[in-house]
Amino acid sequence: MWQIIGRLIGALIALAGVIMIYDARLITKKYFSFGDKNEATTGLKMLGTIVCVLGGVLVMFIK
Repeated sequence: MWQIIGRLIGALIALAGVIMIYDARLITKKYFSFGDKNEATTGLKMLGTIVCVLGGVLVMFIK
């Protein structure tokens, strides 16, 4: 039972990372208001990649 819950949580974390990657520019426009949008978009994409990898690792290593 706990394995299924853990894998679902890992999948949701990975999904959040993918959403961060694909919608980085829209998220940046909506929530951040500083001048250099390209740097914020790049940072959000990097964070999304890290979150996606962590979610995938969580799914792979839960036994």
